[in-house]
Amino acid sequence: MCDYSLELMASRPAKVGDKLVSTRFPDTITRGFAAADDKERNVAVCLLPGTELAFAEEVTSTFGRRRSAGHKVARFRQINQGLRSAYHDALEFPDGQIMLLTDLSEGQYATVLQLPAGEPRISMEDAQREESWAVL
Repeated sequence: MCDYSLELMASRPAKVGDKLVSTRFPDTITRGFAAADDKERNVAVCLLPGTELAFAEEVTSTFGRRRSAGHKVARFRQINQGLRSAYHDALEFPDGQIMLLTDLSEGQYATVLQLPAGEPRISMEDAQREESWAVL
């Protein structure tokens, strides 16, 4: 899913093995994911709740001051469902910490490891072997 703030943007669903980058989309104040090879960063890659991601480095936020989440893996989820005009897209880390996607620092690379329930998956080792994609 893509947050309400990206409803007017071109988008596509994420697939297992996708290489993503956190970005701020043109003409919006919202951050989300685009394909790492999309130089224009004009197509949002939408994640389903439960999608698992492996990041190339520890995830950082720019909300307030730059801070690290202390993790390189996360599960996508949605929060604030009862609030219509609030951001919903978030990452949940293994320790239960939650970070809004729109608070992610730009330029962080991630690989889609697994989609929710019954979708194919790739191993963390396979994702780490493909480090050359992160150097653009």
